[in-house]
Amino acid sequence: MKKLENKVAVITGANSGIGLATAKLYLEEGAKVVISGRRPEALEEVANELEGDFITVTADVSKPEDNTKLIQEAVAAYGKIDVLFLNAGIAPPTPTHEVTEAHYDSLFNTNVKGPILATKEALSHINDGGTILFTNSIVTQKGFDGFSVYSATKGALRAYQRVLTSEVKSRKIRVNSIAPGPIATPIYDKMGLPQETIEEMGSGFGEQVPLGRFGTSEEIAKTALFLASEDASYINGIEIEVDGGLSQI
Repeated sequence: MKKLENKVAVITGANSGIGLATAKLYLEEGAKVVISGRRPEALEEVANELEGDFITVTADVSKPEDNTKLIQEAVAAYGKIDVLFLNAGIAPPTPTHEVTEAHYDSLFNTNVKGPILATKEALSHINDGGTILFTNSIVTQKGFDGFSVYSATKGALRAYQRVLTSEVKSRKIRVNSIAPGPIATPIYDKMGLPQETIEEMGSGFGEQVPLGRFGTSEEIAKTALFLASEDASYINGIEIEVDGGLSQI
């Protein structure tokens, strides 16, 4: 039997990178998947390449009404939810002395407010014994210049997850998170930096990783599958680093 046979999974930020790789793997393992992203053209492209039982929902997680819409459409299509994977996030770098209110609001609205409101909307529809999964980051453990506000968002999200783990324990809902290190995803192309800067930054990150390379979206997806499946039935409240050892030495 497949690991997620007939389970319903909702994934945010699923039109590329980690979210898309996870959606593909969940579908292969028998899940019915709600694929969410804020770019309709990207979702349309994704829909043409995927196979299995899925729907796409255009939703910007930074907007409260879009989180409501996402959960409503998921429930309308499939009823209850078994796996809620709150993966969407942004990471534009800005030096601390250049941080603006707009930069702060953009990151906190997407990386913190979005997952919190999506969880609130989904809770009454998640099956007892279900799973809530977040994408965090190792930036809460190591300091990277230019990522002060991004790091703060991930620290806030991790604190929220600890309280959530306790609040849903009576329903046997497991809450876990994945903290990726440097992963080859389109997030770097969305930072608004010159290509040579991105390449230089990427090379620096790769050299710091004990395994000597970037990770792949597929490697994160395998972790997301493990945490969502019965293989992880006694794993709860943790953050698991998938970073080639970068945060450990």
